[in-house]
Parts: sequence; structure tokens; C-alpha cells
Amino acid sequence: MWLSDISVKRPVFASVMSLLLIAFGLLSFERLPLREYPDIDPPVVSISTNYRGASAEVIENRITQLIESRVAGVEGIRFISSQSSDGRSDITLEFEVGRDVNEAANDIRDRISGLRGNLPDEADPPEVQKVDSSDDVILWMSLESDRMSSLELTDYARRYLVDRFSTLDGVARVRIGGGLDYAMRIWVDRRKLAARGMTVIDIEDALRRQNVELPAGSVESSERQFTARVERSFRTPNDFSNLIIGSGVGGYLVKLGDVAKVELGAEEDRTLFRGNRLPTIGMGVIKQSTANTLEVASRVKAEAQRLAASLPAGMEIKQSYDSSVFVDRAIDEV
Repeated sequence: MWLSDISVKRPVFASVMSLLLIAFGLLSFERLPLREYPDIDPPVVSISTNYRGASAEVIENRITQLIESRVAGVEGIRFISSQSSDGRSDITLEFEVGRDVNEAANDIRDRISGLRGNLPDEADPPEVQKVDSSDDVILWMSLESDRMSSLELTDYARRYLVDRFSTLDGVARVRIGGGLDYAMRIWVDRRKLAARGMTVIDIEDALRRQNVELPAGSVESSERQFTARVERSFRTPNDFSNLIIGSGVGGYLVKLGDVAKVELGAEEDRTLFRGNRLPTIGMGVIKQSTANTLEVASRVKAEAQRLAASLPAGMEIKQSYDSSVFVDRAIDEV
């Protein structure tokens, strides 16, 4: 009742307060972050482990089961789901509502920290990450070319485009989708290898011993000091073909090119991403959690138009997905 009494007795004061509320409302409407869905961080933690070359059965027995048994006793876990595929183990832990996701992630890290010695030596350390609802792509762009392969498109995007979009205000990071990485591929001839009494382990040991860049110390004098560097000589397929992997019965040296074919190719050539019959890769823009979706999408589109003029011949940047359209339509309805 006191609010209505003051408004009746002091109409000027009530009018000023109403105008202030309207001004604050308009200011908040312009500055509030806009997104398609509410900012919700579910109490979910994921554990990822890479073990290249291992089958799904080996991943299940040597990695997934060990990690599951170690983290099963953490407080507040509702259920555990896992997926073992060739070369990778993925485990998802969902906690009770109200459990702090940061504390849950720390508890998981503490549990698996002592598990590293039980995992295979060639396996990468398990990666523990929180599932963040804001870590979603708001805009996908397709980079395609009728003159470049997927390998060349991926290399160009990482060299010249990813950093340009990552520096925009409100952009957290840029994700590459469908990209391929360069790798030196070695195709071993088992007959030639067996004829020389050698195995694949000999090739692996030779690569680990010789294909490294070690510190060479420094050269000092009374007036000058130089840092010495031993340049790694294995850069091209021909360099790897001349790699000495052992010696034969008569003492002759066996080179890698004698028992295998070496070529520069894709790290994983069983995946293919094409659009409109052309090699294509995707660039997904992830915004910062407090950034405005509409403003970030607008900056990214403007930057893409500026970069289009400097792209190599035959290359184009096309927009393939834009979540800001739904947000914009929802704001219009409001």
C-alpha cells in the first residue's frame, strides 16, 4: 500500500521512477547476451584416451575397463557410459543435479592420476573435460575449392583463416571440421622385411632413435657465445627412405626404402568430406559464454566477406549453418 500512497501523493517522483525503470530496461535489453538456449552447464564430465593402432577390443580391455573401475567410486555419479572404438576410448560420467561440475572434474582427475602406469606406454594420457553447454558452434562456414585437396584446404585454413576469425571480439575459438592432417605414411612390404630378418618393431625403434631433434649445447669463446643446433634431416619422403633401420647378415646397411614405400599423405585417409562434389572443410565458430550471438555472427560474416577477395583462385567461403537466425527471429517475436 505504501507504494501506491507515495505514487498518489508524489506524482512527479513516481513518474521519474517509472522513466528510470524504462531506461534501465532498454539499456539491459541492448546489453544482455543473446543466445538460442539458456546458459546451462550440466554436471557431466568426459574422459577421452587415444591409443593409435589399437582395435576396439584392446581399447575396451586395456583402457576403458581400467578407467571405469577407478572412477566408479566417485561421489555423486548417476551413471557411466562408455564407447570403445578403434584407437580411442570415450567415457561420459553424469553426476547428480546440484553437484559442482568443477569439483567433480577435479575428483575424476585425482582418481585417474595414479592410473597412468597401468595404461599402455603408447597410449596418450587420459583427457578429462567438463561438458560445457556454451561450447557449441553458433556458425559453420564451408571452405571449398575446385583446385585444392582436403589436405591443402586444411593447411590453408589453419595458416591464414583460423587466426583471423579467432581474434574477432566475442569469438572463443574456431573448430575445423572434416579436416585432414599431413603425415608421413610408411607402407611396409612384409616379404622384403622378412627376407632381411627384421620386424616392424625394428622400424619403429629406428624412427624413435633417429627422427628426433636434440639440443646440441652451445659454443663459447672469450667474446662470443653461440647456441648450436643439430638440424633434423628427415623432412621429405626421400629422407625417410634413406633412414638406416639395421644391418643385414653380411654387414650391409638396410634402409627404410629397401623394405617399405614412403609417401607424404593424410594421417587418416579413410574419411572424406565433400560438398557440391568439391573437396570441402568446415570452420565452426564458438563464441565466448558471455558474448552476444547476433553480434558475433555479424562480425564473422563481415570478416568472411573481407577475406573472400584475398582467397586463392577457385576457393570460396560459404555459410552452411547459422544459429543466430533463430535467435534473431525469437527477438523479433519478443
